[in-house]
Amino acid sequence: MDAALPIQRGLGRRCRIKLGRDFQRVRRDGERAVKGCLIANWTRRTAGQPSRLGVVVSKRVGNAVVRNRAKRLLRESFRQHQDQFKQPLDLILVARPSIAQKDFAGVECDLLLLLRQTGLLK
Repeated sequence: MDAALPIQRGLGRRCRIKLGRDFQRVRRDGERAVKGCLIANWTRRTAGQPSRLGVVVSKRVGNAVVRNRAKRLLRESFRQHQDQFKQPLDLILVARPSIAQKDFAGVECDLLLLLRQTGLLK
């Protein structure tokens, strides 16, 4: 019966970028791509480490409710596909103002298209 249970994919403390110096390092040393409602900056990590996510949403996106919704959409899109990367990444997703009009499917589609175009997915 355990084989029928879905795989639990969390986004715990180890999987988040929180420190400003880590954000700066990824932006300075990493690669960058833009697709639809988001901008992605990333650097590759060594094997055996988990992929980590940082989310940036400026006040240009909207009020606090809109910004928090955008963060939730970006985190959930990453969480559902974090095991499909070719290798572990430090990934920073920056929301663009157009994210306010998108639903989860639209945000997820933009993220997957960006990751496929950059060759980061398996």
